[in-house]
Amino acid sequence: MTVPVFEEYEPAIDCGCAGCAVRRRSAARALPVRRGGHPAAHGARRALVLATAAGVVLSCGAAGAAAAAGHAPRAPRADDGSDPATANPQGEKGPLRGTGASGPPSAGAAAPKTNRADIIARAKTWVAAKVPYSMEKYWSDGYRQDCSGYVSMAWNLGTNEWTGSLAAYGTRIARADLQPGDILLFHNPADPAKGSHVTIFGGWANSARTQYVAYEQARPRTRKQSTPLAYWNNSDRYVAYRYKGVTGGSPGSGSSTAFPGAKQFGPGANNKYVTQLGRMLVQRGGKRFYAVGPGPVWGTADKRATQAFQQAQGWKGKEADGLPGPHTWRLLTSGGGRNIAAAGAGGSPNTAVAFPGRGYFKPGQSNSHVDRLGKQLVKKGYGKHYVSGPDPRWTEADRRNVEAFQRAQGWRGGAADGYPGPETWRRLFA
Repeated sequence: MTVPVFEEYEPAIDCGCAGCAVRRRSAARALPVRRGGHPAAHGARRALVLATAAGVVLSCGAAGAAAAAGHAPRAPRADDGSDPATANPQGEKGPLRGTGASGPPSAGAAAPKTNRADIIARAKTWVAAKVPYSMEKYWSDGYRQDCSGYVSMAWNLGTNEWTGSLAAYGTRIARADLQPGDILLFHNPADPAKGSHVTIFGGWANSARTQYVAYEQARPRTRKQSTPLAYWNNSDRYVAYRYKGVTGGSPGSGSSTAFPGAKQFGPGANNKYVTQLGRMLVQRGGKRFYAVGPGPVWGTADKRATQAFQQAQGWKGKEADGLPGPHTWRLLTSGGGRNIAAAGAGGSPNTAVAFPGRGYFKPGQSNSHVDRLGKQLVKKGYGKHYVSGPDPRWTEADRRNVEAFQRAQGWRGGAADGYPGPETWRRLFA
């Protein structure tokens, strides 16, 4: 029995092209190995089969080497962000799906004009519907149930985009210029499945602008919550964008109407901006402050309504002095922030409940603020740890009830220690 000769076979196991793989398989099947044959023959064929298998494996992972050798059937696509070679974590870019596909603009149509109020209104529809998160499923409006599908729906794009394509529909802006309806986008081109995400900016949650109200599609369902700027992770890699089709503001302007300056407001002021301020305050819940008006002459009603709006944001001291500054004006003109609380919704009839400070809420303290806090906790459904009361004395029952409320907001660790801060207070009295 002779050992098979291999002079004409060139395994080329470092090549991943289909041609080399076929040659390896054909050569392996053609080897004349018989039962009871020489052990060397069996060993040779086994070695060649192993080499063939290795070549097939290499053909699945060595596309770059194959291309360099000139054996690849076509060149691999470049990852340029619009046509990624890596897996898309938000599903594929494409037209709308499902029963709602005929409603919004068709794929390929020009991106429609919209305004901030409509963007937020659309975002709220998914929050109310508690749309489950999915990278494969589509909601009844035709949009994919993931973070980028959610933004595509809110911006009314008419197509399902992904994190690698959304930026093309927006203009990059500074984070300081964010307004409701803008987005914060992190796309990881090296590996889109690793951290890529996008949120819709709903307004600042505090005066320091370290927290904002985020509308986002995340597991398990659509949510709206106060979020650290720009996000819980990869924060420094998020980029702010403004939809190119949004009306009522130019990219980077910071507001729908530029702040006219502090000198336009206060005692003695008489101009169109005072009238504009009053009308915006009335729209945000301040109508009760105006017996007549609003009008161009600055009066007590303007100051009280402005102060009520500022306090509704959780501001105090100089931040709630009743005179509008750039931040107050930005929130009013963009529709951001919180509305003025209704009369009798806590505190005095004409003002929202301002956070009194952390010092009132600790062991040994007894004051009206503790009593007010406890009553609001009970009203909101977080009073189960009270055996009796609440009352003006700070107790462990107060702390545990506050902690339960904080945890219900999704907070953990130091953010849910049971001691109220400005954001806990604001949400309790919302």
